[in-house]
Amino acid sequence: MSHSMQPCRMRVSAPPVSKHSGSSRACFSSSRDLEHIHCETGKQKMKAVRFIFGSLITVSFCPAVILSLSGNWRWLEGWIFSLWFDAMVLSNYAYMYWYDPALLAERSKAPGSDNQKTWDKYLIIGIYVLGIVWLVVMPLDAKRFGWSPSFPEWLKVLGGLILLPSLYLIYRATVENTYLSTLVRIQTDRHQRVISTGVYGFVRHPLYLGCLFMMIGAPLLLGSICGLIIGLIGVIVLAGRIMGEEKMLVNELEGYEEYKKKVKYRLFPHVW
Repeated sequence: MSHSMQPCRMRVSAPPVSKHSGSSRACFSSSRDLEHIHCETGKQKMKAVRFIFGSLITVSFCPAVILSLSGNWRWLEGWIFSLWFDAMVLSNYAYMYWYDPALLAERSKAPGSDNQKTWDKYLIIGIYVLGIVWLVVMPLDAKRFGWSPSFPEWLKVLGGLILLPSLYLIYRATVENTYLSTLVRIQTDRHQRVISTGVYGFVRHPLYLGCLFMMIGAPLLLGSICGLIIGLIGVIVLAGRIMGEEKMLVNELEGYEEYKKKVKYRLFPHVW
């Protein structure tokens, strides 16, 4: 075959590769990473700002209510209780905000949310109202109007000491039980399971025990008989709620019947 008759072979050359294409891709990737880092840093800053703002409101609220209602901003017992209350609220809020936001979201739900038991929708509102009345009446009773007689110092000290296990139990119950809802409901959306370790190996309702200590210890510290009466009413209400809650847990939460056999007491060891 002559040279003129040979088939034509086309050579297709690859497009020229820029010497800087690899570095350009690296720069683009680095820019995106840097933008992501800046975005996450901004979110963390906003989260910190919200936490600080919420904490400042919380820290100011209790002393403002207790001491203004008492009519005496130098009331020592009022300051002790206010600072204790701030420590209790802030320690729990800080833990949930930074380490368990799902629990914070659960505890922030309004009465009537999700599958809350119907009877508890009304009971929890009553508990909130009773708590507000308790908080308001104590300084009015103990200091401003002096409805109660003066308590002996040893009784006030005893009340202050009772608040220490209260703080511990309320905090540990929050840390150890991510299902610690304010509503009586089974959290199927969060795959709820039985918690049986820590303070939940001591009694089945350690949060309520902490609240019981608070409702007795605070009025003793402040010197309020009215606060004691309201606190005792609160204890009775909590006992009723425990019974309704346990009925639900036994019927609807797998493993709770076995937990009852392991931890025999609901609220107070060797009593109930």
